[in-house]
Amino acid sequence: MINDTFASYALTTRKLTLAYEGKVVIDSLDLAIPTGKITVLVGPNGCGKSTLLKGLGRLLKPKHGVVYLGCDSIAKLSTKAIAKRLGLLPQGPTAPEGLTVRDLVAQGRYPHQGWLQQWSKEDEKQVNWALSITQMQEFAHCALDNLSGGQRQRAWIAMTLAQDTDILLLDEPTTYLDLAHQMEVLDLLYDLNQEQSRTIVMVLHDLNQACRYGDYLVALKDGIVYKQGYPNQVMTETMVQDVFGLESQIVSDPVAGTPLCIPIGRKISIKAPIR
Repeated sequence: MINDTFASYALTTRKLTLAYEGKVVIDSLDLAIPTGKITVLVGPNGCGKSTLLKGLGRLLKPKHGVVYLGCDSIAKLSTKAIAKRLGLLPQGPTAPEGLTVRDLVAQGRYPHQGWLQQWSKEDEKQVNWALSITQMQEFAHCALDNLSGGQRQRAWIAMTLAQDTDILLLDEPTTYLDLAHQMEVLDLLYDLNQEQSRTIVMVLHDLNQACRYGDYLVALKDGIVYKQGYPNQVMTETMVQDVFGLESQIVSDPVAGTPLCIPIGRKISIKAPIR
């Protein structure tokens, strides 16, 4: 058991070290994920964002340290117990050839079934809700192989939602989506958080989307937390320079009032008009 302070968080890590083939990717990390908030992990490619998400979801066994799910060490929980409390959508998931969208979404209900509890009205309700909210009803009987990348991504998100967990871990949920569908998915996740108090942890590459939708940002660099806090605390020109190696200007988003990062790739002369 951990103390009451940590029990108030959805997920907590203590001295967490994660490695692939002996190479440390996340090094002795202490992190607390606030309950009922949207936390966004940001950072350059290879900094450990996806690895950390896998560690939080117990897809990757720690080399050292502990992940706590509420008060419980996640290592001591059964896979089914975890799946009832935490849904995880990794990057680039795969499914058997010929699987339909509805069959995929129905897999999200497996943690709620057993020898004495087979398919129920609640399972049917959750699957239909997940298909509806992700606008995938018309594709329910289509094979995943026949869908566009964006449609497949929405089907995977529907499966995760059908699992009906209080905590969602999403690795780049807007991958393959055009801008309109990116906003739809992020608005959906925001509504789930606001209306149902679901705790959401997601990896996003777009810093401005991270600031607009995240209550809390964690900037990672080389496997450690460079900075964490509210968007206006984390999203600074110094952070963008140190973490991404990019000069930028941070202004206020005229719509949302959140930090808006304007990258400066190179200096452009404005002495003469652009033709």
